[in-house]
Amino acid sequence: MKILKTQRLLLRRMTLNDHDFILELLNGPKWIKYFGNQNVDTLEKARDYLKTRVIPSYEALGFGFYIMERLEDQVRLGNCGLTHREGMDYADIGYSLLEQHEGKGYAYEASKAVLRYGFKIHKLEHIEAITTRENQRSLNLLRKLGMHYKKMITLPHAAEELMLFGMDAPKQEKDSCDSSNPY
Repeated sequence: MKILKTQRLLLRRMTLNDHDFILELLNGPKWIKYFGNQNVDTLEKARDYLKTRVIPSYEALGFGFYIMERLEDQVRLGNCGLTHREGMDYADIGYSLLEQHEGKGYAYEASKAVLRYGFKIHKLEHIEAITTRENQRSLNLLRKLGMHYKKMITLPHAAEELMLFGMDAPKQEKDSCDSSNPY
């Protein structure tokens, strides 16, 4: 199901048919470095990950993580979306790209659209993001999106402290929302 369309990207809900892509994404060196090993090392485990961790959020929260596809050729580049993590007070934006697609502005383009979608369609008043101190690309992207550092946090069942960023809904998004077209 199509959720958002930008100048170069389509963001759509993940399906069980995306198991090959999820296997590749979750086992990339940067995913493992910044998000940790999810122990998703087979296509069967990737399907289970989608079935138990990704797809249920669409129903439970009304949003989730979406496949980021390039419009011109439908190549799956990464994911971007919203979730609500245990230990956080607000919805949280997240994103990840396969390494060969980094540095081309895709994460910014998708994240900007997802923020607008969260504020406008889901009427979120505040959206947060987390990252490690070492993830310079993510830090730069969060600042470029207009997010502001709030504090250091440690999520439940995690050992590493993370940087917490946040952003309030823009005034115009709060006051004048046309929910018929999120683009």
